[in-house]
Amino acid sequence: MAKIVIFGATSAIAYETAKCFANKKSEILLLGRDMIKLDILAADLRAHSPKAIIKTGHFDALEMKEHEAVFDSALAELGSIDAALIAFGSLPDEKATEKNISLLQHEYTTNATAVISIASVVANYFEEQNAGTLAVISSVAGDRGRQSNYIYGSAKAAVSAFLQGLRNRFGKTPVKIITIKPGMVDTPMTAHLKKGLLFASARTVGEGIFDAMTRGKEIVYLPGYWRLVMFIVKHIPESIFKKLSL
Repeated sequence: MAKIVIFGATSAIAYETAKCFANKKSEILLLGRDMIKLDILAADLRAHSPKAIIKTGHFDALEMKEHEAVFDSALAELGSIDAALIAFGSLPDEKATEKNISLLQHEYTTNATAVISIASVVANYFEEQNAGTLAVISSVAGDRGRQSNYIYGSAKAAVSAFLQGLRNRFGKTPVKIITIKPGMVDTPMTAHLKKGLLFASARTVGEGIFDAMTRGKEIVYLPGYWRLVMFIVKHIPESIFKKLSL
């Protein structure tokens, strides 16, 4: 039975991923700030997959001084850890964040610094164990800075670059480092946005993450068409790109 820990487990994408692991009778530890919501999700997963073992625990991504202690508690709870998914983040109001430096710092901490912190803790454990799969949700927004979301996008770019370095560090070991790059996903975090043809469901992305983690992929665009979309976006000359309203 695989043992999985999910950081930021109350997100819609994390839940759909957890459901896939539960179907495989995994032992899953759901971590997040909202214990009431975690308990509701855990009960739903148990009802969905009675043979899975579902546990919950408190984790506040912004309390970075506690990251090592939280991971140690997770390890004590599970006995060992085979895989971890880091799924927390926030989507800021770009214009408000541009004008409010405190808010900008908060968003960078949430979407970059805190992610890198807990990813480092997990990676160091997998290095000692000489095995493990670490998947982290970044974003296609990190592939190029765009005026509409460059604060969020640059934070995600930092995460993607950090994970690339981790992959290089562990390139000759059994440890797997997976960068998940979703495009626009229909979740509570994007409820205020007008939905278009490129939006995907949380289920589609969650199933894609599960597939990537079980198959040991490295960089995954979800859905897959975003790889082509971002290839085009990344290769628009800067002289033209800065004139576009993207």
